[in-house]
Amino acid sequence: MAITNTTVAKIFDDLDAYRDFCRFENGGCVFDEKALYNKKDPNWQAYEKYQNYLKARSRIKNRKN
Repeated sequence: MAITNTTVAKIFDDLDAYRDFCRFENGGCVFDEKALYNKKDPNWQAYEKYQNYLKARSRIKNRKN
């Protein structure tokens, strides 16, 4: 069953991306669904910094080409 509501689909996509970040990128930090969009949670802050790093890296890569 596909999710047709775009807002709900974005939440689930963000939750999957955050879970993958916690498992693979951040040294196995504890994944907690309550931390999603919680700006006070240190794991969520690390996830946002990582996402900003990826965006900056892609901008630099595109600038060189």
